[in-house]
Amino acid sequence: MEVADRTEADSKGGHLARLKNGRLTLREIAQCPEDEVGEFQDIRVYRYFNTNTIWVNLLALKELLKAHRNVIHLPMIRNPKTVDPKDESTPRVYQLETAMGSAISIFEGAAAVLVPRTRFAPVKNCQDLLALWSDCYVLTDDYHIIQNPNRRLAMLEVKLDSRYYKKIDQLKARFPQGAPSLVDCVSLEVYGDVVFGKGVAVRNKVVIANHTGSQVTIRDGSVIEKDLVFE
Repeated sequence: MEVADRTEADSKGGHLARLKNGRLTLREIAQCPEDEVGEFQDIRVYRYFNTNTIWVNLLALKELLKAHRNVIHLPMIRNPKTVDPKDESTPRVYQLETAMGSAISIFEGAAAVLVPRTRFAPVKNCQDLLALWSDCYVLTDDYHIIQNPNRRLAMLEVKLDSRYYKKIDQLKARFPQGAPSLVDCVSLEVYGDVVFGKGVAVRNKVVIANHTGSQVTIRDGSVIEKDLVFE
């Protein structure tokens, strides 16, 4: 399994742990008891994040399938969802799934390979998507998404208010002109209902908070280098 060093942005993603028998295992947050979530998200305790790139020796896989009558029993993951992901009022259901990466605990001698973040640009939520939309990343001529060479900072951290940015339609409505420039941004946190105009640039560490109770708009061409609070 290719893994990368976890950052705060990866705290909810699947990480590697070690079983009592010494083998590695993949653990997803949906498998974690509620009273252990804090430890699960501690990147100092669980340092390595699954990149979803798996290398499998096909001969070893063939032997494993033969030994188990062509069935590999992977741990079941139960994820609570709603019938319509965009509508929290629709009936609640359970999504049952297995993670291919959890097979790392089945193969004798399976291992992890630490790779740089350049091999991994995850999009698991709208926060990740905003970062990918921005100039923090570029698309190469051979269609690889890589970090912008002009960025000299650590991995960008983005936190968006889940009340207004959790769903893709909410994100598009509040960034109608596309993502702001984030190439010189260390972290961006947005709380409340905020719409971003065209050509906005965010630099350094910035918190934008709207406490007015009404939607506010950041003007076209604004350069934000310090916290911005609307009262």
